Amino acid sequence: MMRKNLAILLTALSATSTTAFVTPAQQRVAAINTPSTRLFETAAEKAADIDDEPQMNPDNPNLPALKGDYDWDAEYAADDDWITENVPGKIVLNEVDLAAQVTELSKLEEKYRKVRQAEEYEEARIIGWVPMAETYNGRFAMFFLVVGLLTEYWTGISIPGQIEEMARVGGFIGPDF
Repeated sequence: MMRKNLAILLTALSATSTTAFVTPAQQRVAAINTPSTRLFETAAEKAADIDDEPQMNPDNPNLPALKGDYDWDAEYAADDDWITENVPGKIVLNEVDLAAQVTELSKLEEKYRKVRQAEEYEEARIIGWVPMAETYNGRFAMFFLVVGLLTEYWTGISIPGQIEEMARVGGFIGPDF
């Protein structure tokens, strides 16, 4: 009991001393501009310093800059270890080979698209000879076979005898006089 109370006390203390439950307006973020600035500023002040203007693409100023569209070759051109030619594993394809690959990939894409559509169609069907109906039919058949066998064990009436008795009770077969 003492350990449980201690665990609850430690949890409560850690929850009050953390900044996880403090709203963003109350949080203080350390400023890293210069030593002469304030040591702490609020998140709202920090957000006000961020430039909201979209960055433009240097190649075409009419378009926005793309994330990941970075010229690594220009960045590391002076580095002796940065190689751009004769890269191991680099494959250069001519237009004919590239067109052949595109054609084959388009055929594969079409094939798997048809397979996916057929599977989605089968999964969406709810009546007729569908896999789920077959599963239910098999489950019900096995359940009632076990019920019939247990009834035969307990009463001594065979399964065909049970079917005949149910037909008589249901009025499908006339009384045996």
